[in-house]
Amino acid sequence: MPRMIIISGCSGGGKSTILAELKSRGFSTIEEPGRRIVAEELASGGTALPWVDLEAFARRAIDMALKDMAAAQHLPDPVFFDRSAIDAASALTAITGDKRFLQAMKDQHRYHRRVFMAPPWPEIYVTDPERRHGISEAIAEYDRLQRDYSALDYEVIQLPKLAVSHRVRFLLNEIEQVAEDLPD
Repeated sequence: MPRMIIISGCSGGGKSTILAELKSRGFSTIEEPGRRIVAEELASGGTALPWVDLEAFARRAIDMALKDMAAAQHLPDPVFFDRSAIDAASALTAITGDKRFLQAMKDQHRYHRRVFMAPPWPEIYVTDPERRHGISEAIAEYDRLQRDYSALDYEVIQLPKLAVSHRVRFLLNEIEQVAEDLPD
């Protein structure tokens, strides 16, 4: 199984920028399911959008993220994910109160034990056609994700608020320190 490493955290916290830098350095990366879903739904006139039908959006994000995990089996190690099935399951649990999806993430769908969280960073936060919620909602999401990843026995590591090259160096150093713990 590839070393599947999650970069999660606050919307607008710089996750996609970090992934773009990792990709430019030759690492395998998986783009955020939510952004891909929003782009598809906007192009097709669909309603599985977080501001229209959040439950349908979260369910679709879980499905897409699980397919991403399967596809990652064939990519060179390590594979970096911009969010994960856990992010989507956390959102679905928040909406419905049904914890089965999060439990499945703990029991059946495991990523590397260290998860890197982009903290709220109001100075760089912007909305766009695919991110319509404000910073307060993004912070609430970050708090929920921190709680849920910890509850699923992941070691949550906060990324520093530094230039992207420094954030990437921090992340790679953290991974290198635990290389012996990464799955084969």
